[in-house]
Amino acid sequence: MLRHRWDISPAEAVRIQQKLHTRVITRPLDRSPRTVAGLDVHQDRGAVAVFTFPDLKWLAGATARYRVTFPYIPGLLAFREMPALLAAIAKLDVLPDLLLCDGHGIAHPRRFGVACHLGIWVERPTIGCAKSRLCGQHADLPLKRGATVPLTDGGDVMGAVVRTRAKVKPVYVSIGHLVDQKDANDVVLRCALRYRVPEPLRIAHMMAQSGRRPRNGPKERT
Repeated sequence: MLRHRWDISPAEAVRIQQKLHTRVITRPLDRSPRTVAGLDVHQDRGAVAVFTFPDLKWLAGATARYRVTFPYIPGLLAFREMPALLAAIAKLDVLPDLLLCDGHGIAHPRRFGVACHLGIWVERPTIGCAKSRLCGQHADLPLKRGATVPLTDGGDVMGAVVRTRAKVKPVYVSIGHLVDQKDANDVVLRCALRYRVPEPLRIAHMMAQSGRRPRNGPKERT
């Protein structure tokens, strides 16, 4: 089981990523998840929003504050955000089958973004879904919904660019842990109903910003 301190230097954080990226497991999902959670952080508040899958009915949610001690450094956001995410997850009665992170998985300079880190920590299938690219290159993407092209870096495929809505900016999807790229793309598309961002992530983002539950949903734990 992965455990380490969070009050470390940026140099030590880089060494942890370099050491742990080899523990990421890429494989098809063992079974279709029954529950999917979106996770996001705003400032010092982490949020988790849990939905049934594939019908995406709201089940539960939680928010938690955590004192931020790690500086804002692109590529090291897991060390700034994960304590708040873990605090929110700890308030759930049951851990969801699959986690969608607002951030990258292996589409990362050291192939170990927040989705990888969180997936290994909680031992759950995890997918990174980001609104912007951290690294890599890709070909032009067709404008239709469902279009995908590989995201590559130095000849390695490290994710996919996915169009969740026609003629709308894509999202960047990558493996976090215990999932493969095909299943990651499929889950993201099935969770993106009316908006660019998958619904669990969209609601988690709203909860992280406001600290409040979504309208018409059961009260979350704060």
